[in-house]
Amino acid sequence: MAPSRSQRGSVSTIKTSADEETPLLTPIAPVPTFSEPIEAAPDLNTSIHDDEDENAPLPTVQIFLLCYTRVVEPIAFFSIFPYINTMIERVGGVATVDVGFYSGLIESLFSVTQMCVMIAWGKAADRWGRKPCLVLSLVGISISMALFGMSQTIWQMILFRCIAGVFSGTLVTVRAMITENSTKKTQAKAFSYFAFSGNVGIFLGPMLGAALERPALKYPIFSNIKFFQEYPYALPGFVTSIIGATAAILSALFVRETLHLHHRKGHTPEPTMSTMELLRHPGIGRVLFIYNYILALAFAFTAANPVFLYTPIDLGGIGFSPSFIGGAIAVNGVSQALWLLFAFPPLHRRTGTIGTLRLCALMWPIFFLINPLANLLLRTHHPLLFWTLSPPVVVIGSGVAMAFTAMQLAINDIAPSHHTLGTLNAVALAMSSGLRAVVPALGASLYAAGVKGRVLEGQLFWVVITALAVGLWPVLKWLPEKAWGRIGHRVQGVGCAARY
Repeated sequence: MAPSRSQRGSVSTIKTSADEETPLLTPIAPVPTFSEPIEAAPDLNTSIHDDEDENAPLPTVQIFLLCYTRVVEPIAFFSIFPYINTMIERVGGVATVDVGFYSGLIESLFSVTQMCVMIAWGKAADRWGRKPCLVLSLVGISISMALFGMSQTIWQMILFRCIAGVFSGTLVTVRAMITENSTKKTQAKAFSYFAFSGNVGIFLGPMLGAALERPALKYPIFSNIKFFQEYPYALPGFVTSIIGATAAILSALFVRETLHLHHRKGHTPEPTMSTMELLRHPGIGRVLFIYNYILALAFAFTAANPVFLYTPIDLGGIGFSPSFIGGAIAVNGVSQALWLLFAFPPLHRRTGTIGTLRLCALMWPIFFLINPLANLLLRTHHPLLFWTLSPPVVVIGSGVAMAFTAMQLAINDIAPSHHTLGTLNAVALAMSSGLRAVVPALGASLYAAGVKGRVLEGQLFWVVITALAVGLWPVLKWLPEKAWGRIGHRVQGVGCAARY
């Protein structure tokens, strides 16, 4: 039986005896999971939309609440960066020469622990529901961050940092719930908000850590409080904990469960797939490979860029002061957020996931090459040309961040069913956590080796990463057609039908 127009707009399909193309992932009105009569659909701000209504607007309250929970994980991850080195030396009693080792260890353990537990969180969310996993993970990370700030030994820091990583299931559940609270037409906008909130967390985390560490020395109001004299790094942990706790309370009270709301009356859930069965499902391996290829480019750049900005001009860098480095990174982060918030939704509507990814693949080599070009301009004494060209090119080039959100939509599209969405996102996040624990060190080491050996005038890293960025274009040919997204509409004159 041929699918209807609305069915062709769905993300994935579920097999039934009557019709193997009945839409599965398109959000629909809630239906009881037991034998009670079907209730009327709640307000749009608290429910999944009916699958026949592709034009239904986003449930804005639900999306806002989920985006608020999204900021917790990056705040927890990045808030310790400004003070972790001094905390290790002064509180942990570690020798100065060993601080770098323990700092890298503590920062990496969060990602390594995430990698180990992410699939378990995804399976739990697929089996017992998104909401309980979301609330539990928020409570756990809140407690662990408060305890981390009160650590008095290096081993307590390591323990509580690992516990924080164990309770980092928010990403899995929020990604799934964002998908289930949106339709095919609105999920690009929903995930642009999701990505924007993540950038907000990345921006706020270091600011909170830098502003609140050692408050008894910085602020007169805390100078006579003995607790903050004995625990100088407790306040940033407490503030992070409060943010997580408020997110947990709001989620428990107002966020709606979404796992079972897609069931139609008389339909039974598909059997749960094992992780290996999921990975062997057609197209999933290719989507995950492309997703991690893109993340590897991003992680390597993020690690090497601050070092490049700091490195003297004659050694191949830019020679910025710490304040200029912070400003450059902030400009890049803000411009990424603006691209995701304002440019990504209309671009994705017009070109689909594959079109957005191809545009980013064209931009990425240029974005990387501007760095050695900037060094060349400064080395040849053209500072005016440097300040004229570099800032706008960085702002324009930061649009490559749209590739991350586009790949999230590709993951959603390739999911075999609703009941595998959490597990599939967990697998993707576990892989990305593993990359985040390894790739930054490799990228920074490659940059350092190029500078130390004066390889290609200190530009070895940029040559290598640009070559990898060029390789993204042929890699995109592996993206399954099912994950291409909606590519234009006939009414817009594009003449290309939806590929579902």
